[in-house]
Formats: sequence, structure tokens, C-alpha cells
Amino acid sequence: MSSSEYNFSEIEKRWQKFWAEEKTFRAVNKSDKPKFYVLDMFPYPSGAGLHIGHPEGYTGSDILARYKRAKGFNVLHPMGWDAFGLPAEQFAIKTGKHPRGQTLANIDNFRRQLQMLGFAIDWEREISTIEPKYFRWTQWIFLNLFKHGLAYVDDKPVWFCPELGTVLANEEVLNTDEGPRSERGNFPVERRPIRQWVLKITAYAEKLIAGLDELNWPDSTKRLQKNWIGRSEGAEVEFPIADDPATKLKIFTTRPDTLYGVTYMVIAPEHPLRERLTTPERRAAVEAYVEKARNKSDLERTDLAKEKTGVFTGGYAINPLNGDRVPVWVADYVLMGYGTGAIMAVPAHDERDWEFAKAHDIPIIQVVDNPDAKVDVQQASFVANGVLVNSGEFTGMPTSESKKAITKYVEERGWGRGTVNYKLRDWLFSRQRYWGEPFPIVWVSESDYEKIPADSALREFMPAEKISYRTLDGATHVAVPLPASALPLELPEVESYKPSGTGESPLANAKGWVDVFVNLSTGETRSRAEGETAPEGWVAATRETNTMPQWAGSCWYYLRYLSPDYDKGPVDPDAFAYWKTPDFYIGGAEHAVLHLLYARFWHRFLYDIGVLSTPEPFTRLFHQGIILGEDGEKMSKSRGNVVNPDQIVADYGTDALRLYLMFLGPLEAMKPWNTKGIEGVARLLRRLWRAFVDETTGEISARVSDAAAESEDFQRVFNQSIKKISADIESLGFNTAISQFMILMNALDKEPAFTRDTARGLLKLIAPFAPHIAEELWHRLGATGSVCESPWPVCDEAKCAENAITVVFSVNGKRRSEAKLPVGATKDAMLAAARADASVRKFIDGKEIVREIVVPGKLVNIVVK
Repeated sequence: MSSSEYNFSEIEKRWQKFWAEEKTFRAVNKSDKPKFYVLDMFPYPSGAGLHIGHPEGYTGSDILARYKRAKGFNVLHPMGWDAFGLPAEQFAIKTGKHPRGQTLANIDNFRRQLQMLGFAIDWEREISTIEPKYFRWTQWIFLNLFKHGLAYVDDKPVWFCPELGTVLANEEVLNTDEGPRSERGNFPVERRPIRQWVLKITAYAEKLIAGLDELNWPDSTKRLQKNWIGRSEGAEVEFPIADDPATKLKIFTTRPDTLYGVTYMVIAPEHPLRERLTTPERRAAVEAYVEKARNKSDLERTDLAKEKTGVFTGGYAINPLNGDRVPVWVADYVLMGYGTGAIMAVPAHDERDWEFAKAHDIPIIQVVDNPDAKVDVQQASFVANGVLVNSGEFTGMPTSESKKAITKYVEERGWGRGTVNYKLRDWLFSRQRYWGEPFPIVWVSESDYEKIPADSALREFMPAEKISYRTLDGATHVAVPLPASALPLELPEVESYKPSGTGESPLANAKGWVDVFVNLSTGETRSRAEGETAPEGWVAATRETNTMPQWAGSCWYYLRYLSPDYDKGPVDPDAFAYWKTPDFYIGGAEHAVLHLLYARFWHRFLYDIGVLSTPEPFTRLFHQGIILGEDGEKMSKSRGNVVNPDQIVADYGTDALRLYLMFLGPLEAMKPWNTKGIEGVARLLRRLWRAFVDETTGEISARVSDAAAESEDFQRVFNQSIKKISADIESLGFNTAISQFMILMNALDKEPAFTRDTARGLLKLIAPFAPHIAEELWHRLGATGSVCESPWPVCDEAKCAENAITVVFSVNGKRRSEAKLPVGATKDAMLAAARADASVRKFIDGKEIVREIVVPGKLVNIVVK
């Protein structure tokens, strides 16, 4: 290590190899040190590899992890792979090759890139969601959800592309002038009801809202989750159908005070009572409207700016409060997935209802008045609170009181009840894909279901009631959970990864895997041939062919890092007792109502069944900003503005890239990338190198000397830098920490010599940001062990204090000069210094001094005629 050249490529490879061989960043599950668990949202390993925006958050968390390690913490900083996903399946369909091979190749590339960036990761804890030892426990968690009635099967309307023969996610459907079309191939798509597994996240809605108060999260993210869950209090009211009073049309309203103002009702096109309410003469118009609505997305249907379309069913319901016959319409702006799929419309007091009523010539009846101003509901809806009018015995009552009073009135007469409603819908938890976790579920006929003995292993995860049914070969079948001993249930080899064409997963074509016998006692399964008779103690069964979504594995991965090889559960209880949940979690804000909400649901469920001892998974959350391309747009292959970190590292080195990513601006801000800008931090590293290394001999510079007498000014800047850089790292102000290091380097450049202790302290300060050069110079100084393991420098507060102050000298209020004076200089000393200053004398000599103003420690102002 005697080279005089700052050969960053050679240096960085050397120390990455050293850290790997020495297992420098290994975390131990028990330690006398305080623990610190820092977590990055793990990546999906795409074929494109990392672009320059990806390492931003990873670099921020790495700096914090290295700093905490130096501060004496036992640090856990792991990494893994969210490796099931649609792109790998699309590759398999295109090439005929198993998606696992391509996924593993992508993982290898991602791992190489992350190691190239010098992250202090404990690679012994690496996990991947596609590994059987991992998804075994994903399946186990699902079975527990099933056991507790939180997983069920339902027919859900989904997008289906006949040309591609597959179900598409909402994100894969384009809204075009020709209607909804597939993103891939631009083919027409349609809505179809298809059997789906659903998780009952709505059962946790209240807990998910209440738990947000405990979290140190960005307020914007907490608001997003609260709005997504959408808690609202109101009343559920039943309107009898006019020609069949025993049949009720149920609605939910947050404004029971306006019940007397209902002039029409609206049901969703998918509402189960639609056909019952539609009269023969209106059937053709209604069915035409429903067909048109079927191919609209929920976003299109609820767009507030769109034309309020609808069609009258010909049917009526009865308002139980006043006996009015209320016409029932079908309109696509009402969704079956929210509330009851039906609304009572009060156009006088709801803007959307008012627009619809005006468009379709429906009466508008005022039932709330403004006591302080005239209201004309024929000109515009009045949506504020007020007092009731035209509302029977409740007329004259204020809105706040009447909501409670009318709800009580409705409850007492059996017309409805006060209730809480949520915008949150149950979680669609299955995909008609091959590349995903198989569901450990088999379907057996109802008669065979009744044969399962009370002590059967099949009852390990069986709910108290039969909760999921489907029809197979014309007969009703019941979902039966496999026992834990059957896990992991792995994907079979298949001849083709292409969709089945019927909306079923490609697994439906793997008959040798799908058609099985199941042992009624042990839960063991084996393949069955067509027409084969079940042996004694076995029954015919059919495996579930849907697979879990990519979200499944990412719901709990942070727990598996604690004990990646534990084989008695998803997490070792002792490891969880020590590490618990991440102390710091960083990732993109785009996951606010998907991953972050799903993970909270699973964690709270595991807490409720006693697997975990804390109710929330991530107590502190941080969202890094987005790195834009040099064109100011978000980086993407389609825009051609992606910057490859491999090239930047080759040209400037990893340490320069890390520094520049952090120096661009606040970690949470959106920032444009500029490759030319990296030159500045590259120069800083070269300055650091030259301060330590003799350019001729390659040995440590003679400036580094234990006999050096450092100036008080340098000692002050050095200790101020320890204090500020420490505080900035704690607050994630990495850009200002780097700015302070630049100030420190400026001060160092003015020193003829500096001590070895100062040199080591300076390297410790830069090590979290630029670990490779710090490690190289650390060892050149003769230190043993890694700089990463050396204690963080301690600030000497006494040396931080300024021993001089800058005093401004003014004449007649205009600044003329300034001077450094000792801290605590007296007024007389300040005046004497001002009068003696040459720049001041030019304006006061020969003139009458009228007044002298002294502000201690800041200013002297001399007033002359």
C-alpha cells in the first residue's frame, strides 16, 4: 500500500474483499451493546439492474448504519430480494425458460452492484422470497389467516384480455379513446368475474387507523393511509322496494339528517337487486347501460369531472321516514365495492347528486337551511351544516343534533342502525399466474369434507366454519388447508408458462400436480390419474391453481432477516425479543397504501395470534426523494435518461458516487442528476488523499506528525465539525454534513502539519460517506482493524468555542470596515479599535463626532457631522 496514486478502482476492490473475508458487518443476535436495526425496502431484481436513482436510499441508510456502529451499537443492516413478479413470468412466456433462472441471474447482478457500492450489509442474512425455506412461512402465515376467517374466496370483477388469455392488473390496462386496452399488445380488455382469494383487511381497519398515532412517519404518509382506509360514521338505512316491501335496498349515509330530502336512489351496475328492480319496459336500456359501464375502470367511473350518466330502472323504493316513492336509477359513479353499492341521493345538499338531478330532471327538495343567509337549492346545492326544514318532527333541529336524533329514530323502528363504514376494501390476494407462491389449499367435495376426522392433521388450520366454496365438475367443493407438514408447497414444472386462456393460472394445465388424493388423517397428498379411485382413507382433491401476489413475500420479510434459517416458525422468538422491529426504515413514498399498509395488517395479525410481541412493524419511516434524469424527468428506459452506476463507478469511483448522491440535496428532496457535478466531490477526495499521502514516495505525508502544533482556529473547526457532522447524520442531513467536511478540509489545507490523532479523527468522520478511501488511509496510518469498528470521535466542547468575534465598524450607519476582537471585548476596546481602523479614519478625521453607538460583540457606529 505504498502507491502514491489515488487509484480508487484498486482501493475499492481491495477493501470490499477485506470486509467480505473479515465479515466486518456481521450482526450477532445477542450482544451487550444497544441494538440498531436499519432496513431498506428490498428491491425487485429486474433484468435492467440498478440505475443511479436506486442507490440513493441505500447510501443514506448505509451512512446511518456505519455511524451507529462507530457509536457503539450492534447494527443489523440486511438485504434481500422481492423476487416473485410479473416481469420474470413474461420473460418465461417469451423464451420458454423457467423464470427462476432469469430471476437468479438478476439477483446476482443486483448483489454485485450493491457490493460494488460498498454497503455495510450482513450478507449472511440474505433472503429471497422465491426460496422454499422462505415462502414456506409465507404460506404458513396465509394458512393462519385462513384459520382465523381472514382469507376467503370470492368472484371478483377483474380485467381479462381474451387475446392474451390472461387477467391483467389495473396498472396493465390503458384507458384509450377505443376503450380499455392491454398495455402489452394494445388488445381490447373486458371485465369478468373470476374466482379470487381475498384477505379480510377490513377487519383490521380500526386498528390500522388507531396504530398510526404511535408511528414516527411522515405526516403525508399517515394522511394517505387514513384517507385510503376512509373511516366515516353514519347510518345504514333500509328502503323497502315498493312492490315487494320484504325486499330491502340498503344504503349507508354520513348524512342521516337529510333523509327527508331523498328524491332518487342510485345503485351500482353490479348491484344484486338490479334485475329485480328493473321493469320489463326499461330492461333493454338498463342492460345496454350496464354493458357499457362494465368496461370502465373504477377511476373513470368516479371521476368528478365526468358527465353524470345513468338510467332509470323503472323501479321504486319507499323512504321509511316519510313514505315517499323514490325512483331507483343505475349509475356507474356508484361502485359495488364501497358501502352497500347503493346510495340515497339528496340533490339539495350534495353537489354530485345536484348535478345528476339537474341532468335528468329530478326534483330537488331542501331539508337543511342556513339560518344566517338565504339559500336557493334550485341554483346550487347547500352542503354546509344548518337547521332542518321540511323534516317532520325534526324540523328546526340543528344538523349536529339531528344526525343523532334521526339515527336513533331509525334504530328504534327497525329501519336501520348507526354504523361506521370504511372506504378500504378487502385485499385481492391472488393472481392467475405461474410465478408466485402456491396456495397450500386443496378443494374437496362437501361429502368428502364431512369425512375429515376430528384429529386429522387437515384440521390444523381449518376454520370453525366452512368459509370458501367453488363449483368443480358441477359439484360444490370446500377449501381445505394443508397442514404445516406439507410446507413448503412448491411450484411444479410445467410445459408452458402461457396463460390457460380461460382466466385460470397456467398451473391449471399441470394436471399431474393439480389432481391429487389427500390422506384424511395425515394431510399427505399424491398425484391421481384421471378416473383413478381413491384408496381407503384418502379422498380425491384438486389443488388451488391461483398463486399469491408479489406483495405476499414483502409483507413480512423484515422479520426473516432476524433468523433466516430458523425452521420452527417465521421468526425465532429469541431473535425477535432482541432485535424486535426496524429502528429505521427507508423506502419510496409510492408504497404508502400498498406495501406499508399490507405489512402493518400482517404484523398486527401475527401480534394478535401471539407470534410477535409488538403491534407495529415500522416505528420510524423515512422516504427518500427521487433522482431525476439530466433532462429533469423521472429516470426510465423508455425516456432513455437512465444513468448506469457501473459507468459512474468506473469513471469516478464508488466513494465519489456515494458522496455526490448525498451532496445533491436533502435526502427527502427530488433532485436532478448531473454527471458533471460529480467532479466537485471527486476533487475533494483527491485533496484528502494528497493531505495524507506523499505524492513522490507514496508514504504517509510528513505533514502527519505527532509533533505538529495545530492552530487554535483549526482545533475549533475540527471539533465543531465533529459536533455538526454527528448531528447532521442523526437528522439525516447528509448534504450539510458533507458541506461541513469541506469546511474542515479548507481549514486542514492551511495547517503546515497535523497530528496522527487528528488524521484518524478526520478519517472516522468521512468513513460513513466514503468508506473505501477512509479504510485505505486508516491502514496506511498504521492502524489495525477496520475504521468502521473504531469509535466515533468525541467533540471537545471547550475547543468549539470561538475566542474571537467579528465586529462591524460603521460611520453614519454605513458599513466601512470590520475587525476580529477577543470574545468579551469591552465597549471602550471596541471603540478604540474602530477609531484606529484606517478605513474608518477616512470618514471621521477632521469631523465632529456627534455620537458613538456600541452594540457589545457586534457593532460600532460613529455618527459625525
